[in-house]
Amino acid sequence: MPLHVLVLGGTTEARRTAESLVAAGGFRVTSSLAGRVARPKLPPGEVRVGGFGGAEGMAGWLRAHHVDAVIDATHPFAGTISFNAASAAAAVHVPLLALRRPGWVPVEGDRWHLTDSLDGAAELLPGLGSRVFLTTGRMGLAAFAALDALWFLMRSVDAPEAPHPARMEVLLDRGPFSLEGERELIRIHRIDVLVTKDSGGDATAPKLTAAREAGIPVVVVGRPPVPPGVPVAGTPQEALALLRNLTSA
Repeated sequence: MPLHVLVLGGTTEARRTAESLVAAGGFRVTSSLAGRVARPKLPPGEVRVGGFGGAEGMAGWLRAHHVDAVIDATHPFAGTISFNAASAAAAVHVPLLALRRPGWVPVEGDRWHLTDSLDGAAELLPGLGSRVFLTTGRMGLAAFAALDALWFLMRSVDAPEAPHPARMEVLLDRGPFSLEGERELIRIHRIDVLVTKDSGGDATAPKLTAAREAGIPVVVVGRPPVPPGVPVAGTPQEALALLRNLTSA
């Protein structure tokens, strides 16, 4: 019987992991999507959409569907589900690994201001600029809602809901983004500060280069930790190799 692998994701890495597992053979793959994006790119294999009902609900799903291993390939900032997955996998005694794309590293010329939360980013902004390019996604905009003196260009895949900043223009777009396109956004909208999460990867990294070229500061929100004891892979290929080791032990 093929090993049933649950891939938690919705990220590019999750989709590529599902592709690698299907291509490798010997795996039954189910990808779980949170359902927060209206038109997600679907991976190969089986797909489920929606939450599990916390760690207990996920553990019940793993049992009911005879899952043999879990790959947590969620967004680096989807912290709650990662800890739920760790609890659920431990409860049903199945191996779990995390796939996390490498984080960004500042280079010469970067003017980064590091913080560990969106609230922390909001506290920094008034002293850094007045026209903000906000690329942290549509979740968590309430942290910036009280900054009435600032103007925001907010980019996300889907339209945001209130509460959000009063002076805000919404740009609906999905990466990858080009360097030339990011330069134009900064120029046209007279952006003087960028806010981003340390999502890592290449798809949205050009904004960092464009900000460095323009000499504007960047507020970088650091990642939440991976649950203790969970092995981490940096690429889908590493995840496949680690999965084979974990399931053959």
